[in-house]
Amino acid sequence: MDCSLLRSLINRYCAGEENWVDSRTIYIGHREPPSGTDAYIPQRYPDNRIVSSKYTFWNFVPKNLFEQFRRIANFYFLIIFLVQLIIDTPTSPITSGLPLFFVITVTAVKQGYEDWLRHKADNAVNQCPVHIIQHGKVVRKQSRRLRVGDIVLVKEDETFPCDLIFLSSSREDGTCFVTTASLDGESSHKTYYAVQDTKAFHTEQEVDTINATIECEQPQSDLYKFVGRINIYQDRDEPIARPLGSENLLLRGATLKNTEHIFAVVIYTGMETKMALNYQSKSQKRSAVEKSMNTYLIVYLCILISKAVINTVMKYVWQSDPNRDEPFYNHKTDSERQRNMLLKVITDFLAFMVLFNYIIPVSMYVTVEMQKFLGSYFITWDDDMFDSELGEGALVNTSDLNEELGQIEYVFTDKTGTLTENNMEFIECCVDGHVYVADAICNGQILTGTVGMDMIDSSPGAGGKEREELFFRALCLCHTVQVKEEESVDGIKKGLQPCGKSSSVYISSSPDEVALVEGMKRLGFTYLRLKDNHMEILNRDDDIERFELMEVLSFDSVRRRMSVIVKSSTGEYYLFCKGADSSIFPRVIQGKVDQVRARVEHNAVEGLRTLCVAYKTLAQEEYESVCKQINTAKLALQDRDKKLAEAFDFIERDLILLGATAVEDRLQDKAADTIESLHKAGMKVWVLTGDKMETAAATCYACKLFHRNTEILELTTKRTEEQSLHDVLFDLSKTVLRHCGSLTRDTVSGLSHDVPDYGLIIDGATLSAVMKPTEESSSGNYKEIFLEICRNCSAVLCCRMAPLQKAQIVKMIKTSKEHPITLAIGDGANDVSMILEAHVGIGIMGKEGRQAARNSDYAIPKFKHLKKMLLVHGHYYYIRISELVQYFFYKNVCFIFPQFLYQFFCGFSQQPLYDTAYLTLYNISFTSLPILLYSLIEQHVNMDILKRDPSLYRDIAKNSLLRWRIFIYWTLLGVFDAVVFFFGAYFLFDNTTFTSNGQMFGNWTFGTLVFTVLVFTVTLKLALDTQYWTWINHFVIWGSLLFYVIFSLLWGGIIWPFLNYQRMYYVFMQMLSSGPAWLGIILLITISLIPDMLKKVICRQLWPTSAERIQAKRQCLSVEPSTIFMLSQTSSRISF
Repeated sequence: MDCSLLRSLINRYCAGEENWVDSRTIYIGHREPPSGTDAYIPQRYPDNRIVSSKYTFWNFVPKNLFEQFRRIANFYFLIIFLVQLIIDTPTSPITSGLPLFFVITVTAVKQGYEDWLRHKADNAVNQCPVHIIQHGKVVRKQSRRLRVGDIVLVKEDETFPCDLIFLSSSREDGTCFVTTASLDGESSHKTYYAVQDTKAFHTEQEVDTINATIECEQPQSDLYKFVGRINIYQDRDEPIARPLGSENLLLRGATLKNTEHIFAVVIYTGMETKMALNYQSKSQKRSAVEKSMNTYLIVYLCILISKAVINTVMKYVWQSDPNRDEPFYNHKTDSERQRNMLLKVITDFLAFMVLFNYIIPVSMYVTVEMQKFLGSYFITWDDDMFDSELGEGALVNTSDLNEELGQIEYVFTDKTGTLTENNMEFIECCVDGHVYVADAICNGQILTGTVGMDMIDSSPGAGGKEREELFFRALCLCHTVQVKEEESVDGIKKGLQPCGKSSSVYISSSPDEVALVEGMKRLGFTYLRLKDNHMEILNRDDDIERFELMEVLSFDSVRRRMSVIVKSSTGEYYLFCKGADSSIFPRVIQGKVDQVRARVEHNAVEGLRTLCVAYKTLAQEEYESVCKQINTAKLALQDRDKKLAEAFDFIERDLILLGATAVEDRLQDKAADTIESLHKAGMKVWVLTGDKMETAAATCYACKLFHRNTEILELTTKRTEEQSLHDVLFDLSKTVLRHCGSLTRDTVSGLSHDVPDYGLIIDGATLSAVMKPTEESSSGNYKEIFLEICRNCSAVLCCRMAPLQKAQIVKMIKTSKEHPITLAIGDGANDVSMILEAHVGIGIMGKEGRQAARNSDYAIPKFKHLKKMLLVHGHYYYIRISELVQYFFYKNVCFIFPQFLYQFFCGFSQQPLYDTAYLTLYNISFTSLPILLYSLIEQHVNMDILKRDPSLYRDIAKNSLLRWRIFIYWTLLGVFDAVVFFFGAYFLFDNTTFTSNGQMFGNWTFGTLVFTVLVFTVTLKLALDTQYWTWINHFVIWGSLLFYVIFSLLWGGIIWPFLNYQRMYYVFMQMLSSGPAWLGIILLITISLIPDMLKKVICRQLWPTSAERIQAKRQCLSVEPSTIFMLSQTSSRISF
């Protein structure tokens, strides 16, 4: 036996948890470390197979059945089916088994096909060839055979087969360019860096000689975080330790670009790669309609049990008369007389449950799923929601929430990239009070003949000129921009042609950085390149300045700033820092703070995005201390982020303020129109942003979130410093409640500029105080007061928000006592938390990556597309599925209640009224297609009117079409129709001969007559509800009735050899040969439909809805072209 394997298993499962769980050790090239170092303990890791499939060939049937029977309706029908098999029931097990089998089979086939596609995709990936280094040679093998520790050769345009640590590159500087579009949607080229001590190994033989180990964290799903270190063993005793971070980690699914080849070592394989760990599905969201549907299902289950109990009791009451219990023609056997009474009652109860179980519509779930799945394509096919710039249209990541789009009450939106274009343009910069602009404006006058830099004050003085140039250098050095000498490069780019060289472009994942570097170029300082770890700048004298890049203190959303430490050609060390004013000003000890602050506030009011720039010089000893502190934090495997943050906080202090910049992020096309429409539709719009208050407020005015007559209420740190939070909250509460209590959903702003309304502005720090429980305060919880203020404001702006605070606000509103339906929309990774928290999450396909789009329920190219998605798609989806749910319950009441009444006339003998075939096919064939088609293409109002008149959205608010009042109406209508079917047929033909030979109808003819009236009535009821007629409606509605007639003729016109009974033979033909039967069918159908028609007429005349008023106005207008014809054209109109 292999003892090493046994040893490794013992170490794996019995070693201390801190040694196994927190980190792993990887031996590069499977090479043992030198003797005298740590013991060589090979560990077992999963292979590199990706498994995205859910089932295997062996477990598909049991696993799929288990999952399907976890659904209450399916499990219920399974129990009914088993009861029919076990006891003597009045109906055949086929009547329950066949519909259940149909539902289970359709779902299994759909899920099986989807899983087969996943298997197919997995095999294509797992069998892809890769190149590894073995014994100094390149060996080809399948991707699934890769092991942790293998050294891999990846060539240009190849995809990384697993997660790799970058060892060396064909580029001399040890860098490579990578696109991660398949991971986060970012198409820009990102730069990754090889390990400093291995980047000189360029050949297979050299790479194979590397003797090193990697210690890193166990696999985790965060794409942007990695903590590790590499220990390189050379001739010396102690290994060289180097930190490893996300800049060294090449992720599976990313693609190598503009680099001939690289060498890298495998660290995570298969299902442990970050891409695979991100396969995990999001938490399941359930719509309000689905919750109503489940509630109604419980009500009908109670009705079913009540029917069974009533009939069981009535049976034994009826049989209390001995002449009825044991008539002379049907004497009981001894075993029947001695049978246990309790057992007989239970058996009879179950038999009645089986007889009436069809009141629970099992096929409704399948129909709803099909409606949602097929209906979701109407969004993706909508040409109006296609963006020609991106070349993409809307995406549906989940179809379970389609109808929820018609119920939105609160919209939470990001600002940058969502309301604005995230396309930055440099406007100006301010250096010690001197303002420099890009359009040659001097003190409001246009300068003539100016080239190069343009500034308001052209004579800053000698000292001022030195600080001016230092400011320009700071912006040319403090960034992560890459320069690419190509005509066309993916990502954010700007043209650059220094010294007449070939055209180059600036590339960065941040549009702000590109705008600033481009702005500095226009002001005379051009960033050229990063070469051999030296940053090159072309100054305004056309001289090239070189700065050695020593450290980069990366930007993060908590610090809200970034810094670089560079060494000039004269040997001086500089730390340049840029960031938000709130993160820079508190760290400044010198500079013209007041002048710069005034300019920053002025630009913020104008709606511009501002950044402040500061610096400090470092002595040699100070730099060495700083470098040691940073390296110590970088080498930490535990709490590296925390230690780095502490180190950065210590370093970025005692700064000297240089100035500030302003860039413009223009408002997106039709953003203001969209917000105004949402307001008119009764939705409250909140803007949640990380920007400063002045900038965000200016944007809110521009996009009509705030109007000129909007009274702005501030709940900010500045105000809470002047008076206590308690007093501020109560002052605001008194203000908003002064005007008649509150502004309700029906009186929100946007309806009229004459209506006074309130807008609230709150910042992140104040929100944290509000959310904090107030145990000492006698006033109670601040959160409730804050919520009351927000309810009475037409719009709310939350600025300086952290990503987690965005999610907290959404959750606070979502869980408030009204339980409103919320929608969150954003375009960046910082919006993912609120997108996942909201009832409906929508991602914008923006320039900050595709994390928001990937984690959302729906993705749209631009904010303006939200208007049609909610006001048109959401409206139609809700109308359609509401009718579908109510109609299903209605038609099943019509179906089963005559069966209940029939028991009173057959001695409660559990005799079925309908034939087995009718019981089985009623929901599957006879009545299923018309309602499915209705739920896909019905348009009660034209889509153009829905867009023009957003107030129509209010008609369906608060789940208005599935309220108890309407549900009870549909149920009572079903009961009325069932009574008409049964007693109409009973009294009309009592003691009457029907055929020419005097023969009377039997019980099966009676049941067939009732069933015929039933099928025609429920189908014609749907036809009366249909507002939008196309040829496909006519085909399906009249075709389903024709199918019923043809089926009945065939079913009763042939002696079927596989049946052990022929009770339906010639029954349908005999019924149709009778004139009174024809008269009865027509009369009963008419009587059944009259109440609903009268109700519609009276309500339309006395209490018409907005939609009904529009329908009345448009009755004389011509009907639009066929929806199905448009479907074939994949036009936008097909979505409705």
